[in-house]
Amino acid sequence: MFARLGRWVTGHPFLVLLAWAAVVVLSVPLAGRAPGALVANNSSASDSEARRVGEILERSFGQDLSDRTVVVSEGLPATDPRFREAYDRLVERLGRLEGVLSLTRFDAPSPLKLHSDDYRVTATVLQTRLDDPGPVLAAIRAEVRALELPGTRFYVTGATAITEDFLHLLEQDIRRSEFVALPMVAVVLVLAFGAFVAAGVPLVVGLISITTSMAMLYGLTQLTEVSSFAQSVITMLGLGAGIDYALIMVNRFREELARGRPPREAAALTTRTAGRAVAFSGLTVAVAMASLFIPDLTFIRSMGLGGVLAIFLTVLASVTAVPALLALLGERVNWPRRFALGATSSGQTLPLFRRWAEAVMRRPGFFTLGITAAMLLLAWPLFGMRLGYTGAFGLSPGVESRKGLELIRALELGGSLDTFEVLLDLGEAGFTPEARRDWARLERSLSALPEVRLVISPFLAGRVALGDTASGLSDLLSLTRRSISQDQRYLRLSVVPKQPVRAPEIPAWADKLRRHAKDAGFQTVLLGGGPIGAMEFNDVLIQATPLAILVVFAATFVLLTVAFRSLLIPLKSILMNTLTVGATYGVVTLIFQEGHLGGLFNVDPETASIDPSLPLTMFAVLFGLSMDYEIFLLSRVQEYHLQGLPTREAVKAALERTAGVITSAAAIMIIVFSAFVSGDLVVNKTIGFGLALAVFLDATLIRLMLVPAVMLLAGKWNWWLPDGLRRLLPKVSLERH
Repeated sequence: MFARLGRWVTGHPFLVLLAWAAVVVLSVPLAGRAPGALVANNSSASDSEARRVGEILERSFGQDLSDRTVVVSEGLPATDPRFREAYDRLVERLGRLEGVLSLTRFDAPSPLKLHSDDYRVTATVLQTRLDDPGPVLAAIRAEVRALELPGTRFYVTGATAITEDFLHLLEQDIRRSEFVALPMVAVVLVLAFGAFVAAGVPLVVGLISITTSMAMLYGLTQLTEVSSFAQSVITMLGLGAGIDYALIMVNRFREELARGRPPREAAALTTRTAGRAVAFSGLTVAVAMASLFIPDLTFIRSMGLGGVLAIFLTVLASVTAVPALLALLGERVNWPRRFALGATSSGQTLPLFRRWAEAVMRRPGFFTLGITAAMLLLAWPLFGMRLGYTGAFGLSPGVESRKGLELIRALELGGSLDTFEVLLDLGEAGFTPEARRDWARLERSLSALPEVRLVISPFLAGRVALGDTASGLSDLLSLTRRSISQDQRYLRLSVVPKQPVRAPEIPAWADKLRRHAKDAGFQTVLLGGGPIGAMEFNDVLIQATPLAILVVFAATFVLLTVAFRSLLIPLKSILMNTLTVGATYGVVTLIFQEGHLGGLFNVDPETASIDPSLPLTMFAVLFGLSMDYEIFLLSRVQEYHLQGLPTREAVKAALERTAGVITSAAAIMIIVFSAFVSGDLVVNKTIGFGLALAVFLDATLIRLMLVPAVMLLAGKWNWWLPDGLRRLLPKVSLERH
């Protein structure tokens, strides 16, 4: 297949490049629209209890789904006439905005404390429509920013505000990473290849991959919801893997030129050898990314979708556009020759890598035991990893919605954004005097809990002043409508904690609420609200992770068994990759959870947990990318083995030939991933640092030391395959002439 593809592509290079140029031109406008068509972090599962509660509130209570947005002031005291005049004007404008359902001033009667003791911090609570929250929030922020009051700052916070800030910073981080990474990658490529033209080919592939992937992503957004994080994955993999695969192709082409082959023959042979390895490597990455389809979460599945798209288009460009371009360039790929000392220039091995290979060959036992011990030591902290949604504290300090949340926490108002919704299903009996009595008893028992700020229900009117007679009656009717469903089947209690609820605390809250409801006589209880949704998100990921890992392990084992006709090589590869993933998890836990060296990454101790999406996401990306380097090295070992070289010589020759390419590819990946560390999102910092660290460990300790050492110790057992299985397996060789 690849032999025919190589001949056809190199025989029609102008046609191939013209087709790609047309695809890219058509993709540019669609790719530009993609970010705006992506949705926020949709983290609820299809069978989520929190989602069912939301649907019941909308259907049976006749309520528009609403969100609580808080406008917080800090500065002049509310007793200052200048503040009062500006504040009254702001409140009047906010109250008239379309989408604002209700507004509670800081000085209105309320069971919540809406101002500090010195009145220098105030909170204004707005109930806003949730069906299209973006325009409502934008209008609120526009009014707040238009207010001019020297000495006072206003902040807008709440679930929607936090999400909008998250999306804005995500897009900003992606643009910054591309701006920072591309020039640095170009420098590395010039140093690696020793030629400007050769260095430019991988950059072209990376840009093709990102542009076409984003265009296809936009098309998919017209069919289904796609999370904004798909864009991050496309940028990381499209740029990193795209450049890496092209680098492998260009390096092999230059080797064949150095052997005296004509350009088109060299390009065709490159497609047949390196192209086959790239395609197979891409298949393993795609399998790993496809494991993200297993959790029933749009957020995670979108990242898997972005990864599969990016890898598919990267491989397609690498095995078609690259050989076509190389066939036309010929010897010009080495221009200018004054840079001929590059790490991969003209297919020559550098003395450094030759000496390194000899050192590993001399002491394989030492390298095997020492590196395995070091990796296990780095992995140890992962057993203390705590998973939890960080919310606003996943944003860097100083971001508006986070700053506002910090201020209202000082008012003990932060828990109001983590309200638990308790729905009591009365069944066919409906609302009876006995149900009312039990409802009142449950309300009293929950209100008495020291960690509860208040329980919103009609019984609240008996303990809190709600204003004059007319407004008090109106408030009581409003509380009743929000608490008893129209068909009188459901009763509702909204439990407001005193403080924001951290992820590890949510299960205890859920158990406590259910227990109190059962004790009050209610048998069917549904829990909803933000904390329950976050807990369910966490649970879905934890339950899906073992299956996802098992699927990746099984698929990788089968693919490598077919490719290398061995049982030991796939097993060794999986174990080596697992070491890399484990060590990365351990270091990430130390920094982003425990705070060691956290100051270097602007990590706030408030986070104190790892986003639940990261372990599975990082596993998929890390395992796939680690297998890239494994296949690049093993394909060369297999090539020399098939030529009849003994194990020691085959491993040594493969290490000499691939060390420069693997090192250069790793440096590029590290640059691309590290660019995300400077961003404002903790999740981007974490995944960027984790991937960069993993690539560093994998390309140095694992591929250039541990793998060659283990293969040398295994000797002839590297290629052991039972005869019966050997006859059944299709004959595939990744690198052959």
